[in-house]
Amino acid sequence: MTTTLDHTAPPDLSDAYPSVAWRVRDWAQRTPDRVAMRDKDFGIWHEVTCSDLWEDVLTAAHGLLALGVKPDQVVSVHSEDRPEWLVFDFASIAIRAVCTGLYPTNPMAEVQYLLNHAGSIIHFAEDQEQVDKIVDAPADAYPTIEKIIYIEPRGVRVMADSRLMFWDDFMELGRAHRKSNPGAVEQLMADVDPDEIMTLIYTSGTTGPPKGAMLTHRNVEFSVEKVLNSPERFRGGEGEGIEDEKLTYLPLCHVAERLFSAWSLAYNGPILNFAESIETVQANLREVQPTIFFAVPRIWERIHAGIHIKLQDGTPFKRLISAFGLKLAAYIGRSRVENNGNFTFGSKLAYWVGYPIFFRSLRERIGLRNCRYASCGAAAIAPEVLEFFMGLGIPVYELYGMTENTAVATTNFDGRVKLGTVGEPYEGIGLRIDEETGEIQTKHAANFAGYWNDPEATAQTFTDDGWLKTGDVGVWVDGTHVKIVDRIKDIIITSGGKNISPSEIENSLKASPYVKEVMVIGDGRKYLTAMIGIEYDVVGDWAQRRKIPYTTYRDLGEKPEVVQLIQGVVNATNEKFARVEQIKKFTMIPKELDHEDGELTATQKVKRSAMTAMFSDLVESMYS
Repeated sequence: MTTTLDHTAPPDLSDAYPSVAWRVRDWAQRTPDRVAMRDKDFGIWHEVTCSDLWEDVLTAAHGLLALGVKPDQVVSVHSEDRPEWLVFDFASIAIRAVCTGLYPTNPMAEVQYLLNHAGSIIHFAEDQEQVDKIVDAPADAYPTIEKIIYIEPRGVRVMADSRLMFWDDFMELGRAHRKSNPGAVEQLMADVDPDEIMTLIYTSGTTGPPKGAMLTHRNVEFSVEKVLNSPERFRGGEGEGIEDEKLTYLPLCHVAERLFSAWSLAYNGPILNFAESIETVQANLREVQPTIFFAVPRIWERIHAGIHIKLQDGTPFKRLISAFGLKLAAYIGRSRVENNGNFTFGSKLAYWVGYPIFFRSLRERIGLRNCRYASCGAAAIAPEVLEFFMGLGIPVYELYGMTENTAVATTNFDGRVKLGTVGEPYEGIGLRIDEETGEIQTKHAANFAGYWNDPEATAQTFTDDGWLKTGDVGVWVDGTHVKIVDRIKDIIITSGGKNISPSEIENSLKASPYVKEVMVIGDGRKYLTAMIGIEYDVVGDWAQRRKIPYTTYRDLGEKPEVVQLIQGVVNATNEKFARVEQIKKFTMIPKELDHEDGELTATQKVKRSAMTAMFSDLVESMYS
């Protein structure tokens, strides 16, 4: 695609399509001195104003033009969350290039596949760890990569690779290009077509190589309108705004974090606070005390488990108060579940009693004292975990969407919560459940444009009448709410012909603070078994209190006392299910699962086929 640029003066953007980049520029013009982002460096939070952000985006956009990037060409980011991630992404949007992100944990083989499949020409690699995944590969491993921009110079400056460019040099190149080509970026912004591809987001690849979902500017605008700006999401109808604070910590290459952080910043203007790392989320939450918080189930489960550990460490008096507070929370949670998430007079009274003596300090401790809206998505979660947080007065709403529909499907609206469901379809979208297969299907303006360079897979993802096939099996609850049964490909059919959803059993087991990972097995078998991985910190604390010595993860998991502890969790879960759905045997996973070892996807989902092959001896021992 060839574009003629007018370099004489910046064009008038008043009639231009309001893309993400356009909106970042608009905030800079309307509220230049307002804080847009904060990033912690050497223990100090540094602020970035709206005008500073746009200046960096505009300079980086000119830098990309100086490197020869044209509309429709692909650039890529391989980094932890940081302001430069968004600067690079917004810059690519401004010049109508296509940006794709990689997970920081992607090993070299996956990096090579993703960059070559996308055809990236400019690659932003954060530090030596990510740079090594390219420069250590054979010379012809990345035929399309022309430049590798890095931001952390330690260990990289000494590398003799002509493709390497330091971030500061890249920005200096942008400043020079901007001086000699005024208006070049703005001209490209003015000519954007809403149906152009804005970004590539790769699927997690649980059953095969990841596929690049092409999302357009129109897809993103519709998603923000429905998911972020629906007035029914918030009590009182007060949506996101410039007074809100958010913590950014999930990988920005995931559609959920891109929506709740990057696109939210551009459209609604809340302040983004970048966590130092995924390991420091709890500490950063306490510092930031966000008003709006999105988390995947693993984070909610970790907070839930952490609370139980900490409450056991107090003095006898504090443990007594905690026990009383937890009983109040349990009552409040049950009451709210029975009343669609609403308080009754009794539960509100119990909350008023518990707030000054327990709930306020606990919410402060976990970093959610100011939280007025929280949500959970991207995977299934045990209802018991959400009920616990509802009992603490933290409004956690489960929602559902996927990369291919830009996260637009269903949510639990304020005052209409049905725990155990992912809520109701957003107003004005098409959502149906196929009568024969039970598959959830959507049809609306946020359905993606297709898979990058894969027309066959694209065709298979849509029905003949244009509905997106999600691959998830669902059922209607009370005719209004949707309950996810499982992924179609994960449904277990026993040798007796019974269809069983493993995820519901797995989530029930993971509601225990002692359990981190579960994989239920039984396809083509006579009965169900499970592989269970312990929550190392929680079980380790439990063992220390009982003076049970251990050395490693495997040693701890194989202790007879720990096996008996997990047996109790399994027994409690079995009581909730029919006989055919009960776990007859289980085995302990001998190691912590890891993305780089091929056991988990980058989004921390268990790769069932890989696990079955890797631990085949353990699986077969449960059926011998």
